[in-house]
Amino acid sequence: MPEGDTVLRVAAGLRPHLVGLPVLRARAAGGARVERLVGATIEAIETQGKNLLIHVSNGLSVRTHLRMTGTWHRYRPGERWLRPASRAALVLEVEGSVVVCFDAPIVELFDTRSRALHPILSRLGPDLLAEDFDPAAAVARLRESSAITATIGEALLDQRVLAGVGNVYRSEILFIERVDPLAIASALDDATLGRIVGTARRLLLLNASRRGARATTDGAREGGTGRLWVYGRSGRPCRRCGTPIRSARLGGGIPRTVWWCPLCQASTANRIVSDATRPGPG
Repeated sequence: MPEGDTVLRVAAGLRPHLVGLPVLRARAAGGARVERLVGATIEAIETQGKNLLIHVSNGLSVRTHLRMTGTWHRYRPGERWLRPASRAALVLEVEGSVVVCFDAPIVELFDTRSRALHPILSRLGPDLLAEDFDPAAAVARLRESSAITATIGEALLDQRVLAGVGNVYRSEILFIERVDPLAIASALDDATLGRIVGTARRLLLLNASRRGARATTDGAREGGTGRLWVYGRSGRPCRRCGTPIRSARLGGGIPRTVWWCPLCQASTANRIVSDATRPGPG
């Protein structure tokens, strides 16, 4: 699933081709009546967590969420698309450009004025990529997250707690900060939660400004040449200590696999859930 940094890069890529231009044609799969955008000028494109928002001059906004499948393309008028038109979830045409959101499961039109009451956007936690991001508020949300989801591994994926982190960052952040993903979030001290929040924001900002594969083993890496510390590396040696990386399915609803080093992330301060109560390998 694209994480907050990816969506931020998409927004930055779309702005030069859309902002300030009137919508000539618009269509969407499903029930979003985006034809109401035609004739209005695109005024802004922004992100909130993993949501991309397009605001137009007639008081309407479009929200898209890519989930696991969606992607944005831009074409010149008349240029052949790289994917079938049947997979287009949203198409916006302006002078000089056709932008297509393929395979996105969420395309929604809403009244911009109602954003504060939006059933999804209004419930999102602090956006790690926001210019006015408040680290203290983020730490408080993590501490309170046990009312929603018990472990720090689950809390980092819950967009109601923090907006922008996905499954890759979840595993990488906790490894970097040597925190057990099954530690109870509310049992971690403020210093630990602050480091988790700081590393999450640092990595998201780092990758939002770069192209290519996501990097989490940047200049501070302690060994190895790979870009990822633990994600997807179950059974392979830890880049720090050589211990085999473990993985498990974590979370209610739709469990997601988390990866960690049982030695590097096994400090007594953080290891709240015992091995005997851990889920099996994922």
